[in-house]
Amino acid sequence: MNTLLGFMGIGTMELMIVAGVILLLFGNRLPKVMRSLGQGIVEFKRGVQGIEDESVADSPNDLK
Repeated sequence: MNTLLGFMGIGTMELMIVAGVILLLFGNRLPKVMRSLGQGIVEFKRGVQGIEDESVADSPNDLK
């Protein structure tokens, strides 16, 4: 991870500044924003799992 951050020129101080700005912008709404982001990720994973389940169900079962 240090290589990636070093390559992009982002240090610890810059990350703390970005985190502070995000905290100032979102403040009280931050837990709500994170909750909705988590729900979106869960829904995405369910959708992907549903697609995988359908493809397995649609494939011919040659092993009898």
